[in-house]
Amino acid sequence: MSIETLVQEIAGLPEVIVHGRVTSVIGLLVEADGLEGTLAVGDRCRLVARNGPPIPAEVIGVRDGRVLVMPLGSPEGIGLGSRVEAVGGGGVIHPDPSWLGRIVDAFGRPLDGRGPMLRGPTPQPLRAAPPPAHGRQRLGGPIDLGIRVVDTFLACCRGQRMGVFAGSGVGKSTLLSMLARHADLEVNVIGLVGERGREAREFIEDDLGPEGLARSVVVVATSDEPPLVRRQAAYTMMALAEYFRDRGHQVLCLMDSVTRFAMAQREIGLAAGEPPTTKGYTPSAFAELPRLLERAGPGAPGKGSITGVFAVLVDGDDHNEPVADAVRGILDGHIVLDRSIAERGRFPPVNVLRSVSRSMPACHSEAQTALIKQARNMISTYEDMAELIRLGAYRQGSDPAVDEAIKIYPSLEQFLAQNRAERTDTASAFRTLAGILGAPSPDGADPDGA
Repeated sequence: MSIETLVQEIAGLPEVIVHGRVTSVIGLLVEADGLEGTLAVGDRCRLVARNGPPIPAEVIGVRDGRVLVMPLGSPEGIGLGSRVEAVGGGGVIHPDPSWLGRIVDAFGRPLDGRGPMLRGPTPQPLRAAPPPAHGRQRLGGPIDLGIRVVDTFLACCRGQRMGVFAGSGVGKSTLLSMLARHADLEVNVIGLVGERGREAREFIEDDLGPEGLARSVVVVATSDEPPLVRRQAAYTMMALAEYFRDRGHQVLCLMDSVTRFAMAQREIGLAAGEPPTTKGYTPSAFAELPRLLERAGPGAPGKGSITGVFAVLVDGDDHNEPVADAVRGILDGHIVLDRSIAERGRFPPVNVLRSVSRSMPACHSEAQTALIKQARNMISTYEDMAELIRLGAYRQGSDPAVDEAIKIYPSLEQFLAQNRAERTDTASAFRTLAGILGAPSPDGADPDGA
């Protein structure tokens, strides 16, 4: 830590510590009085536990002259009369470029056993506002993500926000790891929010690999941690992405998953006394989604952008459940992973007919767009007749379009499949697709020459 940073921290220490006392503890909710006019919603405080170190906490509400506090750790040792010390202000982290290649927790502390991390001189707020709508850049040029099915059927531009919608065990984490390893962007910021503890290391070592980790910062908060910690992991992930964006980098922000972030906010809202709405989600859960997701996207002129890919765990494979429906309306496109496709062994199991990229027309040339339209028509024609084909009820020659779809469908399925260690560029993917369809090969260049 530099002398200047130390001086700033000393100057920021309060001259007087204001404290109150705990009046009630119910589950994870702590009520305290004696702090009127001192703490507001979102402020930090410390709970002084019996025979233990102080527990950091956050104010989540105010009721009947008392502040409602939720600890960022276990509330064990907190009882009636326990001291509650006001800290004030929202949370911040102090990132540094040397954090690339590191794994941190929701507070920006190292988890990888590689020693302490450098503390940057400038605090980065965890809950920053997105750039003003009229002051943001427009979406940039197309990104080569290295995954054939995405680069062709669901092309993305720099600064776009996409969702990956799937049920449990269908392949969200594997697709995100492929993007982290293969995408043609400078920095990855990955948030594993509410994941199983054993899966975090498997994702980092097996799926992400040393090559992907070298240009990434990974934020981890497992499912057993308190809801405030899981929510803060998402804020820390986005704050890190904004830090690198403001330094001119093109950032890929990957989050797994938005659903568990919403679940954490649901727990917080219910503890604070909010009324449950659809499937028990509180109003604040739906209010927090755009506040988080809108922070991704193009930055202000002269700065970089955050291309966001957010995994959504759909409940019971219902893609119209509340969180999925809300997120789909916020993002710039959605990639649907289909369990039936995964069950027949094609990975990534992207259902191209149900997936949409809203910026795709700006990413492709006219020749590429025509090629994608032709391929979609072929897939749609085959899927419409798939049941009759499997039953042997369709007679060859009844419909030339169906005959053609039956002929090329196996090659299209092979084209859509990709090993997670394999990387392809967009131009070669379009040449392969043109060969399958028997169409002229497009040049693969962006219409604007980008």
